Amino acid sequence: MDRTDILRQLISFPTISANPNGDLIAYCADLLQSAGAQVVIIKDPVQPKANLYATIGPDDRAGVMLSGHTDVVPVAGQDWTVPPFEMTEKDSKVFGRGTTDMKGFVACALSAALRAASMDLKTPLHLALSYDEEIGCIGVQSMIDMLAKAPFRPKFCIVGEPTGMKVATGHKGKTACRVKCTGREAHSALAPTALNAIHLACDMIAAIRDIQREISRTTTPDNDYDVPYSTLHVGTITGGVALNIVPNSAEFAFEIRNLSEDDPQDILDRLDRAAQDLLTPLRAQFPEANIEIETTGSYPALATGPDAEVVSFVKSLTGLNATIKVAFGTEGGLFSTRLDIPTVVCGPGSMAQGHRPDEFVHADQLAQCDAMLDALLERLVAGI
Repeated sequence: MDRTDILRQLISFPTISANPNGDLIAYCADLLQSAGAQVVIIKDPVQPKANLYATIGPDDRAGVMLSGHTDVVPVAGQDWTVPPFEMTEKDSKVFGRGTTDMKGFVACALSAALRAASMDLKTPLHLALSYDEEIGCIGVQSMIDMLAKAPFRPKFCIVGEPTGMKVATGHKGKTACRVKCTGREAHSALAPTALNAIHLACDMIAAIRDIQREISRTTTPDNDYDVPYSTLHVGTITGGVALNIVPNSAEFAFEIRNLSEDDPQDILDRLDRAAQDLLTPLRAQFPEANIEIETTGSYPALATGPDAEVVSFVKSLTGLNATIKVAFGTEGGLFSTRLDIPTVVCGPGSMAQGHRPDEFVHADQLAQCDAMLDALLERLVAGI
């Protein structure tokens, strides 16, 4: 089965992160097992989702791992002119949810695996397909736990997120947090006698913005990024039940996107101190006053050195000399940090087309990805 047919099938599975991905994983497993691959399914213990890890070739040595996620972002509220879960080809573009992020690469990887199955590989090819990447690289954690216990870990990893087929050596880390603010309720006519939790949340958000301004002024910039410093961003806020009640609770969510040189825990420690500075003068009158900062998810930055062997190796497959860093995060930081697997990001398409209505990938980008993976297979046959 060729890459186009595989991609058409992958798009047809509506694997938004809120949905199960079992049908897609079963489809991929059937393809790979029918070709003779060794396939391991790692099921989530709570929800109907799973990772897939496959090996083609010898199992007694380290190989090259192609990593991709199977979930996609929602289409609700977006104005699509083509069916989001059907593949549409026109104007040398391939449309459909996930074509860029990142079922296009997954289709190329599966197609390459099927070709590899008929070759005499001296070095194995591994496929790592994960779930819930879009909500914080959650699913891949159990696969990493499995690989941590394996007798052989991959020699290199290529994460196929969209880079325009350029070799990306770095991305920022991410820490997602929820802040719960507790005040004291009252009738709004007596507002000064109460502690407005929304006001408390706003004061905490102001502290976040102050820290952001200081970081932007004082950090040594990494100009390989569009935004060359670590960032803090508040994304949601809720609180209150009625206009005539001073709210006793409010909640907001924020994230840190950190350069590899910046420890997000240092930023969280500063925020904890800012919270205590806000609470200390309030506690005598309002002992219940509180600001609780909870980390809800995180993944580390990727910081592969430009002279690393994996970089020169993947450059030799693409024929390109330059490297880039990307604004978005991937599971690559986890493979690199937790498993010490040298990792780069390189895949078809541009994130400028991802997460949008009428998501698409240029057909020539998929062809370039196929060519890169063909070059990889030649190296695996030769034993790298």
